Amino acid sequence: MRSSDPKSLALFNASVITLICAAISVLWGIFTTGVDFIHLLVTAILLFVSAYLIISYTVDRFIYDRIRLIYKTIRKMKTPGSYEKRRTRVGTEMIREVDKEVIEWERRQKDEINRLKELENYRREFLGNISHELKTPIFNIQGYILTLLDGGLDDPTINKTYLKRTEKSINRMIAIVEDLETISQMESGEMTLNIKKFDLVALTHDVVEFLEMKARKRNVELYFREQYDRPIWVMGDHKRIRQVLINLIDNAIKYGHKDEGARTKISFFDMDENILVEVTDNGEGISPQDLPRIFERFYRTDKARSRDQGGTGLGLSIVKHIIEAHDQTINVRSTVGVGTTFAFTLQKAK
Repeated sequence: MRSSDPKSLALFNASVITLICAAISVLWGIFTTGVDFIHLLVTAILLFVSAYLIISYTVDRFIYDRIRLIYKTIRKMKTPGSYEKRRTRVGTEMIREVDKEVIEWERRQKDEINRLKELENYRREFLGNISHELKTPIFNIQGYILTLLDGGLDDPTINKTYLKRTEKSINRMIAIVEDLETISQMESGEMTLNIKKFDLVALTHDVVEFLEMKARKRNVELYFREQYDRPIWVMGDHKRIRQVLINLIDNAIKYGHKDEGARTKISFFDMDENILVEVTDNGEGISPQDLPRIFERFYRTDKARSRDQGGTGLGLSIVKHIIEAHDQTINVRSTVGVGTTFAFTLQKAK
């Protein structure tokens, strides 16, 4: 019994003392002659039964009071404005503690419910996005094959063109599945990075040469902020950082171009322990409401235009996972009508 319930405590203590006295009386009667043993035994039994009933009643009352308190508190939580009423009706210290614990439990449950709702919304949106991304190439493949089966296979002006389109849609599906597998491996920790020292300047030149033809077709100029004649040594996974640079520069070529004067600039900055890498375009920019979600899977600022440009919609999400797997950071800043800059850091090699 708690000290905050003095009546129950006194009754309980008196009952225990009565039981002890009854036991002592019986023992004394056994070892002492000249005492009516039967009379003493009956008296002890009556005292024992009385004490038992009192203790049973006290314990039942104690438990009932607390169950009723919890029940009332839970019911009050369903009533608007009940929190202030609860505070004014609090009586003893015991009630205040129970009330506080129930309110804390309520808060934790609400937080958990909100978290589950967010996860459910994310799951629903993710499944809808991946379904849409896969449905487009599947329907394209179905249409091409049906056209070929309906006689297009024998028409030399159609068959080769449709087979090439079918191959393109299949490659798109394969790319989506591979990108999803890459993200899954990174999130589960199954993918290990091969961290080693390499020259960031040489790697970036290699990526620029790889994408130069694509940039020319879109009339986009790729250039460095300055002439980097000396190596910049960093620590990282050479293959994965190459993937990061390809995704960022390719994005700048596809989405950052204008009709005339489109340019993509690559810059390096010494940040003491790290090297900051920036990829900047002078394109249309990203709206403020889209900017916080730019690294989400399948999120596209302009869905129709983005799908026409190709890609899986997972590139930036993969980039973010790779950089964070290196214990580094990536961010984006953009102004509509001015351009966009993606910036990430890498550890400087000693």
